[in-house]
Amino acid sequence: MKAQIETNELLERLPPHLKQYIKPQDYDQYTPINQAVWRYVMRKNVDYLSKVAHESYVEGLKKTGISIDTIPSMYGMNRILKEIGWAAVAVDGFIPPNAFMEFQAYKVLVIASDIRQLENIEYTPAPDIIHEGAGHAPIIASPDYAEYLRRFGEIGAKAISSAHDMELYEAVRELSILKEAEGISDTMIQNAEKRVDALQHKKVEPSEIALIRNLHWWTVEYGLIGTPDKPKIYGAGLLSSIGESTWCMKDEVKKIPYSIDAAYQEFDITKPQPQLYVTPDFAYLQEVLEEFANTMAVRKGGWRGLKKLINSKQLGTIELSTGLQISGHFSRMIQNEDNEVVYFETNGPTALAYREKEVIGHGISRHTNGFGSPLGKLKKINLAIENMGPRDLQAYNFYDGKPISFEFESGITVEGLNVTGMRNLKGELMLIQFTNCTVTYKDEVLFSPEMGDFDMAVGKEIVAAFAGAADYLSFPISLHKLSETKTNQSKLSEKDQTLNELYNQVRSIRDDDEMVSEEKIKRLTSIFSIVEREFTKDWLLPLEIYELIATVETPISEKVLNHLLLLKKQRPKVAHLIDDGLSLIENNATQISN
Repeated sequence: MKAQIETNELLERLPPHLKQYIKPQDYDQYTPINQAVWRYVMRKNVDYLSKVAHESYVEGLKKTGISIDTIPSMYGMNRILKEIGWAAVAVDGFIPPNAFMEFQAYKVLVIASDIRQLENIEYTPAPDIIHEGAGHAPIIASPDYAEYLRRFGEIGAKAISSAHDMELYEAVRELSILKEAEGISDTMIQNAEKRVDALQHKKVEPSEIALIRNLHWWTVEYGLIGTPDKPKIYGAGLLSSIGESTWCMKDEVKKIPYSIDAAYQEFDITKPQPQLYVTPDFAYLQEVLEEFANTMAVRKGGWRGLKKLINSKQLGTIELSTGLQISGHFSRMIQNEDNEVVYFETNGPTALAYREKEVIGHGISRHTNGFGSPLGKLKKINLAIENMGPRDLQAYNFYDGKPISFEFESGITVEGLNVTGMRNLKGELMLIQFTNCTVTYKDEVLFSPEMGDFDMAVGKEIVAAFAGAADYLSFPISLHKLSETKTNQSKLSEKDQTLNELYNQVRSIRDDDEMVSEEKIKRLTSIFSIVEREFTKDWLLPLEIYELIATVETPISEKVLNHLLLLKKQRPKVAHLIDDGLSLIENNATQISN
């Protein structure tokens, strides 16, 4: 199958900084063993989850085009997701939390196209196509849940991160890649685990992205719905894990009514969860999300919001009371006695916007080296600058082309030649341009004529602060750095190639409806003799062989079954997986006979 990025209309709307994360699925990378892993997990999930998952799950498998027998293609998924107003893209493992959520805001599912190795069939910390495709995709067939996911992305994309968050993201990404890579030493994995553990337990004040990531984990990934006594599964992490979907229903796992408190409950991605949260319905998820959003800087603004941006050292935006939005890397603020921000400053490329559109002439080419401006009211003048009409401006000596000097209540003074002003749609002044201008605070010169024209942002206060740029087109893609840690594509050894070929032959036999039973038994007997001789530890291929001959009275059927029973004793860690496979085969045989 050709490696290409399949599309639908939703993907065309994605901004460039998100499109850079998309990669072709490259369907040919999936080996016959990968296909067998997918099939085993999906058969087990459908059998078990039909009893314990939210009713939307099984129906969603059909609506989203998820096949039980074969790994889905992006083309097939996009074709059917389009019918419910969503799309899907393949990416390279973990992507930054803000980017992940912004994709959701555009109603695009992010799918890591890699698939877990056979030894990690029950659970992997790495995002893979089982987790994303079989976990996230089916449940969005529920309109209420789909809207929650979209809204979560919309709010989460605005959450402000910290330097610690980015360090933890890179550490988790590295660990997930190492655990799924071939030929990695135990020492390397242990060192990566120690790094993740140390960062997870480091005492830092949780950022907005850390808190909303917790909400995401306890709902979208590990959520239960119903009542604590009779919960159903809807979280993708549980839906895609044949181990944890069983474990989570046990009494050992504490079931807690969902609330905003979940934002402050941390988690360990490498271990089963000791507690889970239960929402009464999907509508209640929205209530808690809005309650949390009310605590965020995007809604509260003020000095706390600006401080979060300064500490994050990431690209962010503040919005003033006039609607003017300033996007850049914030580096400084001056506060008055009441902690109100009376001056702010950015370093490096900065852009001004209004209603998420860059103000013409005020992009990063004009504000290359940063931007700073006083805020608040003028001294001894009750009327705020933004509310001054043309006559008010003249009354206070604001004349275009005339020199002016004025002082803010904070003590910041501005002296220069007034060039022109710019108003918003409400008619409020939001930007004033000065030349030959000097801005001072106490004994400090904040701006001098040698620095060029002075563009003063107008606003009484900061009403919002959030991550990212107001207008995503204001900044080049290069400012949105991709992780330098890449997933590994290992080359198969000669022995692995032989084993994959055997898996492929069994798959072909299963798919060939015209092959007579005698020929199937003959070929399967030949394949099993090689497995028994050369691949003594492999348990999934004997299961696939047994599935095809379980109902046939033949010596090879008994021989394969005895081999599987022996493997259970020799490999106790996979004994339950063999038992589950045998149970599926027995149930299927019973259904056929009935």
